[in-house]
This record gives sequence, structure tokens and C-alpha cells, in this order.
Amino acid sequence: MALAATALTLGIAACGGDDDDDAAGGSAEPATTQAESPAQSDEGGAAGSLKLSASESGGLKFEPGSLTAKAGEVTITMTNPDGNNLPHDIALEGDGVNETGEVVQPGETSEVTATVKPGTYTFFCSVGSHRQNGMEGTLTVE
Repeated sequence: MALAATALTLGIAACGGDDDDDAAGGSAEPATTQAESPAQSDEGGAAGSLKLSASESGGLKFEPGSLTAKAGEVTITMTNPDGNNLPHDIALEGDGVNETGEVVQPGETSEVTATVKPGTYTFFCSVGSHRQNGMEGTLTVE
């Protein structure tokens, strides 16, 4: 019986130690939340990290087609899936913002970072006529 009580006490103490580690690192939990909900920004103050993907079927569109973030510095990371077979990038414009990420091949990611104010912005692929053919979406900043 005493052995069971000791094991329980050690197990509880071990769980408590993880909380201290998370507070020091601070970035592991928002990244997990972000992966589960790619259309929403992180809940870490002004900075936000958004994720989206070029269409895996090769169509000229982003998934999702709209994103939401809080005002401040925002980073959008676009994954170009292996099955896509086309180069893409991610760009952002609106309200004085005009930033473009690196053009990447299938299996790679492109990233764009900008400081945004509340309002509506457009993210798009600037490669060739991809934007004109529908590869754009809306970023709403609250």
C-alpha cells in the first residue's frame, strides 16, 4: 500500500514538472493548436502564425481560402504538396503591405511575414498567372 502511494506521489510530481517546462518554452502548445485549426491565428499576443496549403490536386487554389488573425506581426506559411507538380509562393498585400515569399517546388514551404492592422488583406501566389486563375484568398485581421 505504501509503495502504491509513493508511486502516485511521484506520478503527480512528474506531471507538475511538465508545466514548468511549457512555461519556459512557450511555443509548443500554440503550434499544436495551429496545426489543428489552420484558419486561425495563434493565441500568443500580437504575433500570429497561419498555415495553409496549395491545392494537392494541382488546381490553382489555396486550402483554406480564408484566414483570420489578430493585428500585429503575422507569418503565413504555405505548404506546396508533393502531388502538386507546380512551383508556388505566398504573397500578401493590402493596407500598405506588399510582401512576397520565396517560390518553392513541390514538397517545400514558402513563408511571408508582415505587420498588419485590422482590416482585410489578400494573400495570393505571384507565380505566372496563378493569381489571375484563382490562387488567392482573404486574410481578415481583427
